[in-house]
Amino acid sequence: KDELDTLYNLEIPKNGTVLELKDMDGKDYKKTVMESVALGKARDLFCFCAFTSLRYSDVVEVRRTDIQNGVMTITTQKTHDRLPIVLHKNAKAILKKYEKESFPQGKALPYMTNQQMNRCLKDLGEICGFTTPYTITGYRNGTRYDEVYPKYELIGTHTGRKTFICFALSNGVPPDVVMKFTGHCDYKSMKPYIDITE
Repeated sequence: KDELDTLYNLEIPKNGTVLELKDMDGKDYKKTVMESVALGKARDLFCFCAFTSLRYSDVVEVRRTDIQNGVMTITTQKTHDRLPIVLHKNAKAILKKYEKESFPQGKALPYMTNQQMNRCLKDLGEICGFTTPYTITGYRNGTRYDEVYPKYELIGTHTGRKTFICFALSNGVPPDVVMKFTGHCDYKSMKPYIDITE
């Protein structure tokens, strides 16, 4: 929650700003901000996913006509489910930020590609100082290997949706209710999130 709040409230630095940061080992380094406008869009799209449970493919398709009286009703790209989602106050604030802008096909939010958004999210995580080391363990030809990454390198567009699900479950929302928000069709697909929450 603290990390989501940090990201949501981040004042995006202007292009050319030189930031003094620390890596996951605590060593100082400098980073120059290059894409402030894109960073702002990526932050807003990601946070909207975290507050609504949407996938990237759905968040970039949200239209203003999908939103009525604080409820967003969308048909998901992946499962073609029609989902009503009560909007969190922060999701409403993000929509309000863009209400006077004109986007193609009546869309409510700015568009960026999945790849561009993923790149920007890693930069945002780095700027926010999400440097906790995480070890990824894998096996190749029966040999174990461990690779350590700072947390920000593991953030992607789908992390927003995962954040929503884990928050909902950890706050006591029953899995079957969460499934109505997310469009998951069976309990098996929710089990990884339940395991994380436990």
